[in-house]
Amino acid sequence: MIAPPYLVSYSITKKCNLKCKHCYSDATDTQAQDELSTIETKKLLDDLAKWGIRLLIFDGGEPLCKNDFFEIVKYASEKGIRIVVGSNGTLIDIEMANRMKNAGIQMVQISIDGAKPETHDSFRGEKGAFYRAMQGVKACREVNLPFQFGMVIRKQSLPEIPDMLKLAVESGADAIEFFDLVQVPRVKKNCSEEILSKSERKNVMEWLAEAQIDCPIVMRGLAVLCIL
Repeated sequence: MIAPPYLVSYSITKKCNLKCKHCYSDATDTQAQDELSTIETKKLLDDLAKWGIRLLIFDGGEPLCKNDFFEIVKYASEKGIRIVVGSNGTLIDIEMANRMKNAGIQMVQISIDGAKPETHDSFRGEKGAFYRAMQGVKACREVNLPFQFGMVIRKQSLPEIPDMLKLAVESGADAIEFFDLVQVPRVKKNCSEEILSKSERKNVMEWLAEAQIDCPIVMRGLAVLCIL
């Protein structure tokens, strides 16, 4: 029998409330016609649990836009699977954070793509997205729902990396994960000029490696940035 992977990432919906320039799943404001039904999703979770998957990451789109999301999360959690959710954070308030925690979600990754509101908002396609995402961060912290920051590094955000790391630490994040800007179709169409050069990628990788030495929270993503 083939040993199971450590984790599975499941894009549960293409529906999203933002219009991010870099979305690898090409999310829209409606769900895709071929998305699994609740019954089909539960069957998938049964199979994953039997296989021995211990960590399941729900992303999208925006998972919180899916109508049956909490039913699915609760079902997966009852199977003994550790649940992490990737979210843009804009739909999370105190009530939502409590609901997520009670459903069995053990960690939320909130996308913060700049230390300045204008940097984040221009990338996420909606003014005010930074403020609402940071309100989501605050809500998670207030209900003691563990969270981490997910940050895409690109030319526009490159000068803000030290402040992005500082923001994660000061916000009480458990970890921070940096991502390279991958050349998916939407990136090629909307922001190909934002992709880092080899030298920029190398320099930021070295900076992050140094910053990691004294960083009080977990840092991830350096392996992605090593690809030259």
